[in-house]
Amino acid sequence: MIPKVAFICVHNSCRSQMAEALGKLFASDIFEAYSAGTELKPQINQDAVRIMKELFGVDMNATHHSKLIEDIPPIDIAIKMGCNVVCPYLPSKHVEDWGLDDPTGKGDEVFIQTAKTIEAKIKDLAARISNNEIAL
Repeated sequence: MIPKVAFICVHNSCRSQMAEALGKLFASDIFEAYSAGTELKPQINQDAVRIMKELFGVDMNATHHSKLIEDIPPIDIAIKMGCNVVCPYLPSKHVEDWGLDDPTGKGDEVFIQTAKTIEAKIKDLAARISNNEIAL
């Protein structure tokens, strides 16, 4: 059975959305990617949307929306994006905190670096799942 991974942060509007999109793009054969938070935003971060489209050809406006943690199915792996406050809790078999700073309100270069960091972490996570390095 393919594991379910949730990328979580408070607002589910930027980093967690980018991680969900990149998980689906680069690791859909390894895990199911979801994102969620404890507060909804009316729309996801439009700078993140633009950068993701430019870098990866992914249109998050077409396929993503802000979701609450109760809106996603039970998960196997919870990835905290780096909330700098109390991150949402989701029951899971494995938890990681990626400790990423929120690029909201910063320039494109910060969004690009955040997207590339998330891409590398997604690929590393997929490799660790494939190699049974994460107990599920």
